[in-house]
Parts: sequence; C-alpha cells; structure tokens
Amino acid sequence: MNLRVGIGYDVHRLEEGLPFLLGGVKIPHTKGALGHSDADVLIHAVCDALLGAANMGDIGRHFPDTSAEFKGIDSKILLAKTYELLLSKNFSIVNIDTVVMLEKPKIRDYVNSMQETMADVLQISPDKISVKATTTEGMSFIGKEKGVAAQAVVLISRD
Repeated sequence: MNLRVGIGYDVHRLEEGLPFLLGGVKIPHTKGALGHSDADVLIHAVCDALLGAANMGDIGRHFPDTSAEFKGIDSKILLAKTYELLLSKNFSIVNIDTVVMLEKPKIRDYVNSMQETMADVLQISPDKISVKATTTEGMSFIGKEKGVAAQAVVLISRD
C-alpha cells in the first residue's frame, strides 16, 4: 500500500454582510468570508491537502482566482473536482483531520453537518473527517475577528 500525507491551509478576510460558509454549511453570522469563490476556508484547506498528498499542485493551480469560471463558485464543486483528480490517479482517502481558527461564531453545533456534507461530496464515511475549532484568544487578525483560517491534514492511499 502506498500511503501519502498532505497538508493544506487557507485564510480569508471577514466582512460584514457576506454569507459565512464553512465545510459546505451556511452558518448564521454577521460576517462572512471574502474571496473569489464562496471563500469556504475549510474546503479550500482540504482541497490543498488532498492535492498536495497526491503531488498534484495546489488549489490555485487547478482553480485559479483569476478565472471567471470560478468566480463565486460553490466550494463543494471544487472539492468534487479535486476528488475526481485523486480518483484519476487511483488514490483513495484514508482520513482527513482539520482545524478551523476563528473567534466567532462558535461552530460546535455545525460540526456534524460539515462532516456529513464533505463526506457526501468525497463519497466517504463522515467518521473519516475530523473538524475541530480553536480561537486565538483575541490575538492577531483572527482574534480581532478580521479573518478566518483553516488547516487540514489528509492521509491518502493507492493500492
């Protein structure tokens, strides 16, 4: 069995009046992430981790933010396309571990929905996806609620 590990990271600015999407789930909040796509930092970090593990570059290479094709796109579509790329190289997902860094909103009540949503796109069991959250205790742009970040580590295999 050929095992590979990948890491992904994404960060987006938070702005008043935008929808807040995380792990494919819309979460009520006064601010949302600003980006070329729907700015779902969690899915973007997972995409980068999967692509990195398969040695296929990064999310910007496959879905550039200079392309009108991806303007405002639902990040679940990017995740599905990333999964197709993995399958084309005969990789399967062993597990995904993530952490979201934000002060507000608290995401505890949405974790199961995020796991189920991403698992559905990736055609895996939700128990293969871990979603955790942390704050920065009021420090940095995250602590001042000016941004949100996410990090993902994945394990993939090819028989």
